[in-house]
Amino acid sequence: MADDRLGGYADALLAVAAAEGASEVVEDELFRFAEVLRGSETLMDTVSDRQLSLERRQAVVEDLLGESVSAITTALISMVVGTGRGADLPAIVDEAVERSAAGRNRALARVRSAVELTDDQKSRLAAAIKSSTGTDVEIRVVIDETVMGGLVTEIGDDVIDGSVRRRMAQLRESFT
Repeated sequence: MADDRLGGYADALLAVAAAEGASEVVEDELFRFAEVLRGSETLMDTVSDRQLSLERRQAVVEDLLGESVSAITTALISMVVGTGRGADLPAIVDEAVERSAAGRNRALARVRSAVELTDDQKSRLAAAIKSSTGTDVEIRVVIDETVMGGLVTEIGDDVIDGSVRRRMAQLRESFT
């Protein structure tokens, strides 16, 4: 898909969320759903399977999301799937979240953690990142059970690996 089409969808998602006065909630819900899609090959195949009717693909999304997200988020995801762009949904959401953060003069920090972070932890992490990089960031947490402890933070192409696994590997290297 051309970058301008991806951006067009991203802008449309952001415009609807803003018009409904639910930008922050919708962005977070879209981000989380995109992560679920990335983690489930079966779900990704289902929302992008052109042999299934659009109505069936949309019904799968609506049944899956149920009441766990806002009606706006469900409608937006259903709309993207309904246009035949289910396979592009993670990339569309990534673009939307990055554009939204940039609109607030912030970079997007994708943080992988084994557990959900509290608002206080997110604020402290954002402050620590700003003090070390000089960049204001917006934290988006991805729950990743492979992170045994600590955090792995990605800001653009930069990766800050503060995971327990990485620290253990560094200890092993220091003994060899």
